[in-house]
Amino acid sequence: MDLELDLQLQLETAGADVPSLSDLRCWVAATLEGRRARAELTLRVVGEAEGRDLNRRYRGQDRPTNVLSFPFDAPPGIDATDPIHDFLGDLVICADLVRQEAQEQGKPVAAHWAHLVVHGVLHLLDYDHLTEDEATQMEGLETAVLGGLGFPPPYEPAPEPAFDQTPEEHPQ
Repeated sequence: MDLELDLQLQLETAGADVPSLSDLRCWVAATLEGRRARAELTLRVVGEAEGRDLNRRYRGQDRPTNVLSFPFDAPPGIDATDPIHDFLGDLVICADLVRQEAQEQGKPVAAHWAHLVVHGVLHLLDYDHLTEDEATQMEGLETAVLGGLGFPPPYEPAPEPAFDQTPEEHPQ
């Protein structure tokens, strides 16, 4: 099935590690594959100040967060075939936190970006992780989508770097 995807990107912060529109489209499309034939969403990349403000206003938490999902609900009485139902909603991703968390977790920044995009899109599709069963289902979907994209499982610790424990001999 070919997915018709309208992805609007809003860059409110910049950085060398913010993924390209092409990568973001790929990750969104992979998440939607088999779940939607058509979809529209907005992805906004922000800094810590805006991430904190949005998290405080909409979730009551006075701290920045890595991803916020704002699902769209069509008003009552709109026919299910109306194109308005293609609009999934908005994702907001805090670039500063993505970078920081990837470093803290020892993961490539691109892998963490992909994970948060997949995670956010699943929220827009009404998946959640409030209960253990929901979390198991959602984490399984995230792992499957990311694996299909060539990324490691997001909930496993990053492998330790390999190193030779034999001391090197240095000529004097």
